[in-house]
Amino acid sequence: MAIKMDLNSVIEQVEKGEQDTALTALQSFNRQMNQCFTFSREEVQERQRLGELVLGFLNRELQPSCQLTCLETVRVLSRDKHCLDPIISCSAMSTLARYAGIAMASTATPAYSQSLECQVQSQRGEGEETEDVSSEVVKEASPPSENPDQEVIVEALKSICNILLHSEVGQVVAADLQLIRGLAERLKQCHDPTWSHEVRFFNLRLTFLLTALRVDIRAQLAKELHGISLLGNYLDATLGLCWPDTLEMARPGLEGIPPEEIPQLSRQQTELAMEVLKILFNITFNPTRRKVDEEEAAGYRHLGAILRRCLMSHADGEERTEEFHSHTVNLLGNIPLPCLDVLLMPKVQQSSIEYMGVNMDAVNMLLNFMEKRLDQGHKLKETLIPSLNLLTESARIHRETRKFLRSKVLPPLRDVKTRPEVGSALRNKLVRLMTHIDTDVKDCAAEFLFVLCKESVSRFIKYTGYGNAAGLLAARGLLRAGKDSGIYSEDEDSETEEYREAKAHINPITGVVEEDQPNPMEEMTEEEKEYEAMKLANMFDKLSRTNVIQPMQLGMDGKMREMTLEDLQKQTHNPVFQPEETANSSSEDETY
Repeated sequence: MAIKMDLNSVIEQVEKGEQDTALTALQSFNRQMNQCFTFSREEVQERQRLGELVLGFLNRELQPSCQLTCLETVRVLSRDKHCLDPIISCSAMSTLARYAGIAMASTATPAYSQSLECQVQSQRGEGEETEDVSSEVVKEASPPSENPDQEVIVEALKSICNILLHSEVGQVVAADLQLIRGLAERLKQCHDPTWSHEVRFFNLRLTFLLTALRVDIRAQLAKELHGISLLGNYLDATLGLCWPDTLEMARPGLEGIPPEEIPQLSRQQTELAMEVLKILFNITFNPTRRKVDEEEAAGYRHLGAILRRCLMSHADGEERTEEFHSHTVNLLGNIPLPCLDVLLMPKVQQSSIEYMGVNMDAVNMLLNFMEKRLDQGHKLKETLIPSLNLLTESARIHRETRKFLRSKVLPPLRDVKTRPEVGSALRNKLVRLMTHIDTDVKDCAAEFLFVLCKESVSRFIKYTGYGNAAGLLAARGLLRAGKDSGIYSEDEDSETEEYREAKAHINPITGVVEEDQPNPMEEMTEEEKEYEAMKLANMFDKLSRTNVIQPMQLGMDGKMREMTLEDLQKQTHNPVFQPEETANSSSEDETY
């Protein structure tokens, strides 16, 4: 809700140029507007004028209380995207960066700086004067240690965050002023106890916004400023971790203690850690999945070990813990697949979940997290797919992980009378997803189960039913059965006695044993059967010509293709399944 006040009187007091008078007026403005986040269009020019005056004050020698009040006013004004012009110039943002303690020597040329100012001026409109800031751009700003007032630093950081959220020009200026370098310098001070929680938090929040909004800054932080190592160390320091062994970490004094007995992280630790995780996600996101060299792989493994500890840690409250784990899972999805072996590296402890001699605590935590998101059923594309993809790729590349997940998700099949999609077991829930309305969700669920089946079509159909499996098989050209590409170890025979006895009576489409149904064509003559077949073909042709349906048939390559009337007529005389083919289909792969 917009709040109205007499801006002209505030402007008059500030224009007098006296600190005490301006301080009183601005404090009154800040009190009234502190909770205002919606602004009317009526006083845009007045707010712009106030912004110019306050920035002018900030370039003078001020008392600490006046500095803080002026920056609070800038923070309030920076919420209004329609009056940002006075505070997104190079000189204004340089001033804010100096108060935030992150100003660095700019590498911008005067010509480029002038082009930015022209961009700002064009938004203001013709006839308005702009400041000559080219001389400001190339100056070396004050080092961070020169301004010890942390409340001032926080207000300046908040103002810059608002500017980046509301102004593309502000984003360009921030990149030009190399603010990311100043932020990186402060990130290196992660062990310095003098910085307050608020300074640390908004330093990270500003870094997150820069990396989220600017691809060039993302790359600069990752490569030039060694962001993965820098932020990994920051996360390490935030969580207070120690390294009892290579790529294995714990909290000091809590080595060997079961995860459920380890004290939860404080609210401040969790807040900082989540900001770091979001920044790391930005700078490690790479849709091309490029290969990494040995040095990069070592850095990713180190980060993966920290993320494993994040997975095993708990925050203050279930909701906060789930959010913390969600950011951890998202980032784990960016780690190169060969480096995910760090999830299995910790030694097996007395309280650990062991499988094939490997510590499966982290994998089990991921599985439980995925099932919890699945049970919530809310925005599955955003909430479920990251954890499901991570489990799929981990199972594809690590044999122990796949076998453990298969034992949990696809245990030996004993119930052959209940459809695969019916029930409350995790397998039933995932099979239901295979017919979900969202294509990404259903493909992801099918891929996970397919990998757990070692990409064997017959085994996949056994656990899901042909009807549920058809979508993935059609997309891969595997409707004629067989096995997709993939290198998997040989598993022992997992068929139970119950399944083996019922196997011959299982309907491959539904995946369960069904009662025998009477054959409606049993008492028909051959002429009657042919008549019904032609009648059906004509009905299909009519529906096809009116675009109600599109008949398809299975090609020799295992993929579906469009079916014509001629094809339908041929089927009446040349059925797909000839008696001799049925008699020769002895192998499991040829059954379906």
